Amino acid sequence: MDKRLVEKKGIMGGTFDPIHYGHLVTAEEVRDYFGLKEVVFVPSARPPHKIGQKITDPEHRYLMAVLATATNPYFSVSRVEIERSGPSYSIDTVSLFKEKWGEEVEVFFITGADAFAQISSWNNPDKLLELCTFVAASRPGYRLTNLDEKYQARIKPIEVSALAISSSEIRRRVKRWESIKYLLPESVEYYIYKNRLYQE
Repeated sequence: MDKRLVEKKGIMGGTFDPIHYGHLVTAEEVRDYFGLKEVVFVPSARPPHKIGQKITDPEHRYLMAVLATATNPYFSVSRVEIERSGPSYSIDTVSLFKEKWGEEVEVFFITGADAFAQISSWNNPDKLLELCTFVAASRPGYRLTNLDEKYQARIKPIEVSALAISSSEIRRRVKRWESIKYLLPESVEYYIYKNRLYQE
């Protein structure tokens, strides 16, 4: 590791549809474990791997992320992928933050282990590996398998119990008028109901 690196910062990418305690606990555990100065949540506007799927408007997902992270001074939310035209590629986002923060900052890219399992299909994964350290968050007992050896060395796995919560389950519960209390912050829960998200 370059001795000039004096700070560590994290980027947490995701669709966040909606953001929930699994995302927040993951970011906080990674921040604490690796000693990150801050974690920036970056809601994806047009995820390439979800083309054709129904995704909530980016502005709603951004505002829910802002509400969810408001009480943590180490967290912030970026609009960079929402305001960028075209598909949301991680390589573009990491490159932008590397330029913004400078070479003396070590960048940690945080996302779910299930997403990392598909890293070979990402846009320019080898370049991405050069730019940052990957943190693959998973539920206890989940094994990151079928991963190319050249990627394994750069990916740091971390188990997070709260990842048993999923955005898809929250959407399903809202659609069926089932309780979502304690799965996500109250401010986000209120926002979902106020704006009638996930209801047919």
